Amino acid sequence: MSLLVCENLRKSYGSLEVLKGIDLRMEEAEIISIVGKSGAGKTTLLQILGTLDRPDSGTIRLKDMDVFGQKDRKLSAFRNKHIGFVFQFHQLLPEFTALENICIPAFIAGKSKADASKRAMELLGMLDLAERAEHKPSELSGGEQQRVAVARSLINDPAVVFADEPSGNLDSATAAALHQLFFRLRDELRQSFVIVTHNDELAAMTDRTLRITDGRIAL
Repeated sequence: MSLLVCENLRKSYGSLEVLKGIDLRMEEAEIISIVGKSGAGKTTLLQILGTLDRPDSGTIRLKDMDVFGQKDRKLSAFRNKHIGFVFQFHQLLPEFTALENICIPAFIAGKSKADASKRAMELLGMLDLAERAEHKPSELSGGEQQRVAVARSLINDPAVVFADEPSGNLDSATAAALHQLFFRLRDELRQSFVIVTHNDELAAMTDRTLRITDGRIAL
């Protein structure tokens, strides 16, 4: 059984048809990149796959669950438990420490402070950030901030992490280190990633690259 299956996803905004029938299947511990020109529909697809937006038609099954068959409250809980996100701009809360930022999704899921903090420290250690746990985002480098965001995406052991231009705001050396991190997490945690990127080097490294052209996956 595939980890993620979507069929005939369509999405329009007014008269503009952005997605024109997307079919996609991915397996556990797979890293897929999505590439294409600006305006091709990459981010719209990622938001729908991540259940942040609903399609006009089509289906998505994650871990054999019909995700859009759930009402909004159940869908939010499902998203929190099974889906992680990494964005171009880390979106860390400036008033909280790295450790606290990572714990937030776990608290939303109802985990205790002790359990959430323990898992967050494990992830910080894995990402070579243990000594930065009590630092706030303003005290971290751009690469460190993005690694904290990656740790936050992993705190609830999601089935898949969706990343939207995760290295787009980083210098080339820091971006390369972040890219290597995704593959180490795939190998060590069997973590699956779907990554929208304009970075050709990252796309070439992934298990599969899907190119979106005019709202469709180019064959």
